[in-house]
Amino acid sequence: MKIALILTIIIPAILKSQPNCEAFLYYGDSLRYKACKVAEKREGYYQFSREYQTALDEAIAIDPGFAFAYEAKSTAYLKSGDFVSWIELMDKAVVLNPKEHLSYRGWCRYQFFRDYEGAIRDIEKLDSLSKYDIGHSVNAHYHLHVARALCYKALGQKEKAIAIIENQLALSDYDPGLFDYLHLGVLYLELDNYQKAETSLIKQQEINDLAENRYYLGMLYKATKQKENAHRELVTAKQKYQKESWLFDPYTEPMDKIYMEDIDQALSLIDKMD
Repeated sequence: MKIALILTIIIPAILKSQPNCEAFLYYGDSLRYKACKVAEKREGYYQFSREYQTALDEAIAIDPGFAFAYEAKSTAYLKSGDFVSWIELMDKAVVLNPKEHLSYRGWCRYQFFRDYEGAIRDIEKLDSLSKYDIGHSVNAHYHLHVARALCYKALGQKEKAIAIIENQLALSDYDPGLFDYLHLGVLYLELDNYQKAETSLIKQQEINDLAENRYYLGMLYKATKQKENAHRELVTAKQKYQKESWLFDPYTEPMDKIYMEDIDQALSLIDKMD
């Protein structure tokens, strides 16, 4: 199931990043077609290279309304830490084609800048413009509504975050994301709703069993004075962590991530329980 889920998320994301130049020609937009073909010259080059950036500059010169070129050009600035240039380019892309580019800007605001309010605005604006599913984050880890929920959590609105995730999970055509139940379980745990927290964290095991869901389940059992269960889950969390089965992102620290120090400290506390 996990492989199928990943493929169904990643493949559309990849295709979206590659405009079909022939479609522009088919619909009679010869200028956009020409710009698109020029932008294709960047393929095979590193995003920071002169060839990559020059191809996009030439495409923009041909058609200043070609939103894709601005987003494609912006990525190198994001990766290099030039956030001023990144947001200038992304803002242009969003103005030109909000339905196509709000998702990327909104996700980056969440992931890289912790601009939770800005991310919420972008995702909710996209939702208001769309008659279809608004899709997933660029890294394919989260549905954008789940990302929106995490933004609300970061702003202290945990009940609202829970409602958003629960609503998303209740959709008949939605397959739970790789971390949805983990974050939902942690939210319930933080609100001392131990029954729903336990249910969610156990469901996470069925989808993508990580050190994190075992750790938080162990902490739940600690809070409810179930020493043996707490010890079992924390030992399992440690084993999974040692096997690098953990919440991971190559660029930033994901919400609800834990470290070996957290597990060891929790085990030490468990050993002192009566």
